Amino acid sequence: MPKGPKGEKRHADTVQNAMLIGRIATGEVEDAPSRAPNRAKGGKIGGKVRAARLSAEDRKASAKKAAESRWSTKR
Repeated sequence: MPKGPKGEKRHADTVQNAMLIGRIATGEVEDAPSRAPNRAKGGKIGGKVRAARLSAEDRKASAKKAAESRWSTKR
């Protein structure tokens, strides 16, 4: 079963999915909340902490590797 933008289960059929969304909007059916609502927030915090712990040489090497992969012609 396909998942919605926050991991909710949704119908693959567009008509059934539209009916479900209409029922959620009118309050007939309660939408299940996400299991990990703060996932993006935690990722941003973790990136800042990791960058603060790296030495200048390690940060430079990581940035160089990222730039090389970003500008490579493989895609």
